[in-house]
Amino acid sequence: MSTLTKSNHIGRKISRIRELRDMKQEALAQALGTNQQAISALENSETISDEKLIEVAKALGVSVEALKNFSDEAAINYFNNFYDNSAKGQILNNSCSNLTFNPLDKLIEAYDENKKLYERLVQAEKDKVEFLEKILKDK
Repeated sequence: MSTLTKSNHIGRKISRIRELRDMKQEALAQALGTNQQAISALENSETISDEKLIEVAKALGVSVEALKNFSDEAAINYFNNFYDNSAKGQILNNSCSNLTFNPLDKLIEAYDENKKLYERLVQAEKDKVEFLEKILKDK
């Protein structure tokens, strides 16, 4: 089998994406309303109808184009782009770099809210003790 045919084998691409998403054939079958044997046959197919491809892409949570154009090399390159190997594996795409709030302010707000809740709890306990003492005096 030539490498060209192998790279265009849509069933293998579906299988690979399913595996990368840590999904079993049974789970994909359930999402498509079919059985595991049908998924196995689907993954062994070199071509699949566009309608079925749309259903599979939706079940896998990817676009049809991603299914058609998938390659292991592209996936590896995609994940490698998140890491700078010279920076000892630190993530380059820092998700905290575009925050619209000051994290320290949020921490202080959480601390103040926690303090208020604690004060309410202490007051509730004081009220309970006072109520129980009143009941004991009345007896």
